[in-house]
Amino acid sequence: MRQFQEAETIRDSLLQESFTIRRYLEILSRDHGDIPQEYFVTINNWHQSLAKLSDRLFPECLPDHLPLAIEFLLEKWLESYPNLEFDILLPTNWRVEAAECSLVILTALDELLRITMSQPSEPTSIYIRLKLKNNIGILIVRFYYSNVSALVCRSRLTEVSYLSESFKFLTSGKCIFQMKQQSMSYLFSW
Repeated sequence: MRQFQEAETIRDSLLQESFTIRRYLEILSRDHGDIPQEYFVTINNWHQSLAKLSDRLFPECLPDHLPLAIEFLLEKWLESYPNLEFDILLPTNWRVEAAECSLVILTALDELLRITMSQPSEPTSIYIRLKLKNNIGILIVRFYYSNVSALVCRSRLTEVSYLSESFKFLTSGKCIFQMKQQSMSYLFSW
């Protein structure tokens, strides 16, 4: 809830103030014509940074639509790893769930991607599915590797184990992970 409140504070005050400053600079520029263009670039960059920060803290769509929040999260990963193949399937409709639970799921996915991508050997492709089965939410994340030895990394397994325990505790759900041939699979259910 603290992240939600911080994100709302940024959206309701700082973003509005940056918009007001931008408008004020435009009026000054029109009336006096001597405002350096770099001021406009700086205020635009500041505004965009604040908007990104508020969305990282708590995406605006999260309380209403988990799949859309996941899609928004994955955009940054797609941009950061353009050579990596992503196979993503998210439903268009989703049940209403507590925003706190959705935030834990979103954070777990982001953390799993961070843990995996911080290892020396990157996967060749990533498979992500979100679905409902008997009113149980299921998120499947599978990483495929060209090199089998890349799967066994003690630090990764330790971090994933901590992530799994945190997920179980915070959602009363399950997190199962397994190695199979040239892939590492994670199944989150809640």
